[in-house]
Amino acid sequence: MTCIVNIMPNSSPTSRPSLVILTYDGLCLFEFSTALETLGTPPSGWEDRWYNVAVASADGPHLRSGGGLQLAIDGGLELLDKAETILVPGWRAVSEQVPATLVKALRSAQQRGCRFVSICTGSFVLAAAGLLDGRRATTHWQHAEFFSASYPAIHVEPSVLYVDEDDVLTSAGCAAGLDVCLHLIRRDFGPTAANRVAQRMVVPPHRQGGQAQFVHQPLPVRENAALAPLLDTLRARIDTDINIDALAAEARMSRRTFLRRFHDTTGTTPGEWLLGLRLERARSLLETTGISIELVAQGSGFGSAETLRHHFRARMGTSPTAYRKQFSSVAA
Repeated sequence: MTCIVNIMPNSSPTSRPSLVILTYDGLCLFEFSTALETLGTPPSGWEDRWYNVAVASADGPHLRSGGGLQLAIDGGLELLDKAETILVPGWRAVSEQVPATLVKALRSAQQRGCRFVSICTGSFVLAAAGLLDGRRATTHWQHAEFFSASYPAIHVEPSVLYVDEDDVLTSAGCAAGLDVCLHLIRRDFGPTAANRVAQRMVVPPHRQGGQAQFVHQPLPVRENAALAPLLDTLRARIDTDINIDALAAEARMSRRTFLRRFHDTTGTTPGEWLLGLRLERARSLLETTGISIELVAQGSGFGSAETLRHHFRARMGTSPTAYRKQFSSVAA
């Protein structure tokens, strides 16, 4: 028996959808469902101001997904003409040419100021339309080398979860789509809304875009058990200065072994790992409190506002004050 799923937008055909999810034959259902679930279902209290989501087809009204499921889509590329944001799930094959009709529709949307989001190899679609030229972008790490060779005008960042270039956001493979969608919600509706969606989906509310796509040993093994209490101590004392020799001694390892095991476990160095914790704490304080930047710096282990501003801008691309204005859930 053939299974057909009708995908309908949240709004009537005559209304102007603010966000359009693009579909095509060979669509990856995981990435498509990720976008539909996060962006198409508002948390309680946001129903009247949430995205109006529509689903557009680049390949006619009846599609077959990568897993063989048939999808009956209610609109074609004409829906892109009404979109404020267009989301592109993974492309069916990185070596397959993007149709000229789709390229033309995306370029037209860009000219009128549309925002674009891609998940996994959806970045190949945006690249084919020239929307990523001169910009930073990412894709699934397995295809990053081919992506860079195919589109040399793009500054490819192969190891991050997602890249936010303001009006163009690209993300890595599969689950990183959750991260970029939650990040988009934080941008558009604030941290409370993003946290509500994350709680419903039982996922972390925020993973920093610059976080590695994968680490060599994502699950701890017995030989790294000695690091667990040390990591817990560092989490509890984020104002601790990093002394590699002291940490290695506490873990009962040589300095060289400690650094190797730490990297295998976390995917980074002790200094970078602790910096990430401090930035996470600083973001939380900026989002949920109205305390001064100096107190945020002290509460997140940076010591001074000047040091916080330096690292915040280097890692986040903005200032603590600007970040607070955009994401704070505290009334001014």
